[in-house]
Amino acid sequence: MVGYKFMGKAHSHAYKDVGMFFDLAANVVMKAICGRDEQGVKEAAERYGWESYETDWRKMIAREDIDFIDINAPSDAHKEIALAAIAAGKNVFCEKPLALNLVDGREMLAAAEKAGIKHGICFNYRFLPAVQLAKQLIDEGQIGEIYHYRATYLQDWLVDPKTPLAWRLKKEVAGSGAHGDINAHSIDLARFLIGEFDRVVGHSRTFVKERPILTSSSGLSGIASETERGEVTVDDATGFLADFKNGAMGVFVASRFAAGRKNHNTFEIHGSKGSIRWDLEKLNELEVYFREDEPNVAGFRRIFATEPTHKYAGNWWPTGHIIGYEHAFVHIIYEFLQHLATDSPFTPTFRDGVKCQEVLEAVERSIEQGSWVNVDDM
Repeated sequence: MVGYKFMGKAHSHAYKDVGMFFDLAANVVMKAICGRDEQGVKEAAERYGWESYETDWRKMIAREDIDFIDINAPSDAHKEIALAAIAAGKNVFCEKPLALNLVDGREMLAAAEKAGIKHGICFNYRFLPAVQLAKQLIDEGQIGEIYHYRATYLQDWLVDPKTPLAWRLKKEVAGSGAHGDINAHSIDLARFLIGEFDRVVGHSRTFVKERPILTSSSGLSGIASETERGEVTVDDATGFLADFKNGAMGVFVASRFAAGRKNHNTFEIHGSKGSIRWDLEKLNELEVYFREDEPNVAGFRRIFATEPTHKYAGNWWPTGHIIGYEHAFVHIIYEFLQHLATDSPFTPTFRDGVKCQEVLEAVERSIEQGSWVNVDDM
């Protein structure tokens, strides 16, 4: 695995726990973790349970005792690492967004398909039981023809202008800001739940133009320089309207300036027979409304997706005992490991990463042009 901080910890936890709760077709051996800071990656290897560590990802990819590579380094490193791993015949699992831009993402997909390796992208929210239930209800036609899809992803960790200039605020490293970081999740969930985008039109803002230079970091936090400042080159918030190929309308808002919202990832879907809404901050719950209910009991019902009938839930705790954010990673890692071992179907792949990137860049183009952009033209 390349990367050992926020996502490195989340992925490591998944590899450690997946075999405890799920029956795997093959054993998982956590061979090596890689990072540039030798002391930091050494400590991560010991804490997270990796057999060894490397400070050069090229050396790690060349190792014959490793079958697949998990990439959760910053976005600007995804392409180079993935292409090298693919060339070495390794299977690849990559954090989102797939690449800095659509051209690079398509190159990664083409290389993976030509080499015949197995590939996945970490859109983990698909794999929560409540989201899986939403998908089931939609696919079964229980909410009918889809009219509206509304998504918000709101955080507030950048509201303080003294927050330092982390890599996520630099276009050359992150690709974009709130848009590529968290709108990417909203776009993927929309594609997963109701289908492909047709056209989009967007707008964005950068509220704080300069920030203190970062001197050290941990997760989303860090220590700021008292004297040096640097330019913020990405968006702080991006919203867009969308038309879907199935005729549905969409509204999307992503912001890292929403005071009081820590990780407010939501969707609300309205159809001819009913509605669904979900909030990551209450991730075990799905609210459902059916128009055919009798008037005296009509209203949104709250379903706790903790029954064994709900996908993945039966592998964890007794009914009513909730799961958390980290479990989505366990579920997606389980599915990818099964895919590696048995060739079972798996999505999301690099193709899903490219489809998401098409929408992201169509929104960016629409902002530049001030007009609607057809996603198929990207």
